[in-house]
Amino acid sequence: MKHQDLKQKALELLKKMIETQSFSSEEEGTALLIESWFNNHEIPFKRDQNNIWATNKYFEEGKPTILLNSHHDTVQPNKAYTKDPFKAIVEDGKLYGLGSNDAGGCLVSLIATFTHFYKQKDLKYNLVIVASAEEESSGPNGLNSMQDIIPHIDVAIVGEPTLMNLAVAEKGLVVFDAKVKGTPGHAAHPNDNNAIYNSIEVLKWFQDFKFEKSSESLGDVKMTVTQIKAGVQHNAVPSEVELVIDVRVNDKYSNLLIAVFIVD
Repeated sequence: MKHQDLKQKALELLKKMIETQSFSSEEEGTALLIESWFNNHEIPFKRDQNNIWATNKYFEEGKPTILLNSHHDTVQPNKAYTKDPFKAIVEDGKLYGLGSNDAGGCLVSLIATFTHFYKQKDLKYNLVIVASAEEESSGPNGLNSMQDIIPHIDVAIVGEPTLMNLAVAEKGLVVFDAKVKGTPGHAAHPNDNNAIYNSIEVLKWFQDFKFEKSSESLGDVKMTVTQIKAGVQHNAVPSEVELVIDVRVNDKYSNLLIAVFIVD
């Protein structure tokens, strides 16, 4: 197939994926679209949960194996969207829509690349492609669940938005759930142990805390409070405030060591 034809078909696939809801753990629709691509190009594939994967036609044991991977799940659209997130819109040469950048564009590019090389003989390497699920939610049925299913991988090319720059490292992730306790009661009654007020000091600690070790390739550890939940009605002081803390970890710390800092 000519490169231009392959590019156009990949673009058509991307538009269909944008217009198909594929929140994490709900990727059945986009999985079917990817299956259709492989069927239309006569490429045998396998499916595990909502992960679609295949190997090149002349896969040969003993050759180094390259993994091509990106994901077809998305987060839910936020309320600030100015365009319909589930409509593929092209304006001024740019394609808009939920998942167009993260990571549909990457994924269809890798699928097209795999398709181009699928039937080529005498490659110096094997190719494995995995269109994976549950990446945005770090779910149990994403790429991590495929490691014992697909062939051994020597090198991986992972598609994610990087402003078209080659990224050779990525921060790790650990997510913490925290609770700030207090004394529940009626809003009209005196209470010097209000969980919401108690959380102010805790939030300030997370805002100000700095991990000392910076990485040459990954920079500083980034810790962010991303969710807060408390209370059910206006006249009742809640017994606790629930927090979610997202920590992006550089190569100077393990997730366990990060936990030690926070728990202490």
